[in-house]
Amino acid sequence: MTTAAGETPLERLVHLLDLEPIEVDIFRGRQPNDPVQRVFGGQVAGQALVAAGRTVPAERPVHSLHAYFLRPGDPSIPIVYEVDRIRDGRSFTTRRVVAVQHGKPIFNLSASFQAVEEGVEHQSTMPDVPDPESLTTLSERMVPFAHENDGWYTRPRPIDVRYVDHPPRIAKEIGERALSSRVWMRADGALPDDPLLHVCAVTFASDMTLLDSPLMAHGMSWGTGDVIGASLDHAMWFHKPFRADEWWLYDQESPWAGASRGLARGAIYTRDGELAVSVVQEGLIRRPTR
Repeated sequence: MTTAAGETPLERLVHLLDLEPIEVDIFRGRQPNDPVQRVFGGQVAGQALVAAGRTVPAERPVHSLHAYFLRPGDPSIPIVYEVDRIRDGRSFTTRRVVAVQHGKPIFNLSASFQAVEEGVEHQSTMPDVPDPESLTTLSERMVPFAHENDGWYTRPRPIDVRYVDHPPRIAKEIGERALSSRVWMRADGALPDDPLLHVCAVTFASDMTLLDSPLMAHGMSWGTGDVIGASLDHAMWFHKPFRADEWWLYDQESPWAGASRGLARGAIYTRDGELAVSVVQEGLIRRPTR
């Protein structure tokens, strides 16, 4: 993600997630100044959740979203988000959002918001992994591959990403295969105290590495010419409040792949071991025809 003069990648992300209201329940999302061929899925998911959240009272935080990526987005024009206020109940609020470009939907999202309640509690245990400070950043780790994909591996990012194990490109290089991947993440700088912004920033980041695990199971990596892929759908469940600018562990695995698709599951833990978010995504995974 390139930036305007004097603007950090994180500031650029915050601006991307600050949608322009253009009519009642209609918002416009700007694009990053980046020479890419299509819109990043995490961006459109994060912006759509912002649009939904702007129509819901702050005391009802989002608890789940379910989304489909319908068409590749055009990064050269803004995205229009149309919000449908499906239901406002006593405890739950439901919104549907359609992202539109060139008169066609490129993405749709359903999100549910809930008034805060108390209830029974349990959770899975966070894996025992090294502290993020003991790990190198993705940009530092990928210096040997800085010449590939127009410097994509080492460019500045709004999210600080630190792999516990090998990133897919390195795993491919050394012939390592795995069904899981664990990554520490946090926003690369301080964010404002807006709970919706923190949720949407993690939604943005949740699409960055989740499809690593189905690729790594087969010794594949994005950007090396041996796979054609894209996000197909995305689901998230938000369990507890969190800050996106504090370290969180993204524990990812792939239970299945087939029919040119791969399934990935993720669990996001706060640094103190609280399970904050659960994620499931299916992606298109095809080998290019020669």
